[in-house]
Amino acid sequence: MSNKVNKNVLRAGTITAGTALMLLMSSPAFALTRDDGDDPGPGLSVIETLGLYVALPIVLFLVIAGLVIVGDKSRKQTGTKV
Repeated sequence: MSNKVNKNVLRAGTITAGTALMLLMSSPAFALTRDDGDDPGPGLSVIETLGLYVALPIVLFLVIAGLVIVGDKSRKQTGTKV
């Protein structure tokens, strides 16, 4: 194999090994160890989770979109054609 191919294989192997190591280090098994001062609160229920991560972003999107539409309509002049 040529020198360029060897470098590419070495680079790909290094990236793969580094990625695998990072995935292993961030696995949930390492999250079980509590740190000093750690005081986790109670978990969220299914309804609270859906409200926080599904309903709230949708509501915020609709509010922002509504404000943009209202702002755009107030700037338009009636009776003029573009």
